[in-house]
Amino acid sequence: MIYLQLFFEFFKTGLFAVGGGMATLPFLYDMADKTGWFTSGQLADMIAVSESTPGPIGVNMATYVGFTTAGVWGAIIATLGLVTPSIIIIIIISYFLKSFRENKYVDAAFYGLRPASTGLIAAAGMTVVTITLFQMDLFKSSGKILDLFNWKSLILAVIIYVLSNNVKQTKKLHPVFFIAGSAIVGIIFGFAGV
Repeated sequence: MIYLQLFFEFFKTGLFAVGGGMATLPFLYDMADKTGWFTSGQLADMIAVSESTPGPIGVNMATYVGFTTAGVWGAIIATLGLVTPSIIIIIIISYFLKSFRENKYVDAAFYGLRPASTGLIAAAGMTVVTITLFQMDLFKSSGKILDLFNWKSLILAVIIYVLSNNVKQTKKLHPVFFIAGSAIVGIIFGFAGV
């Protein structure tokens, strides 16, 4: 039963997450709330792992969630669930390619999807920022304004921003250097579970 549920949940995600892997994040947050397979904190860890491994982030996330939920078969089934809608749509579009190519309604639909995918990606980005830089649960329980911020993550974000935008020697470095540096800092200063 878990395999069918994994396939169905990721099929829905693959069908409606237009705009790339980051557009899957709102669906994954909803999935976390609905199924309890993972927490928001675990999802933030999954995002970090998925961003730093080769391959599309959506597929990496599906594989990760499937594996943590139901092992190797869960990983395979969740990944298949995510990519199946795209495969079906591509097969249908290729069959009707000539009529789709110049159809004004199809063109208008894709034009309308642009702001929707932008909104999904922006929502995902804001959620990641909220989870990473703020400690809402601690703030709600203590009521202290200083408990609202995750100070280690905030300081790291400011340092990365300054290094990547304002320091001449590091401004032109490839983003992979900042990712690797952040991983090292995370290991040294114990950012796991933040």
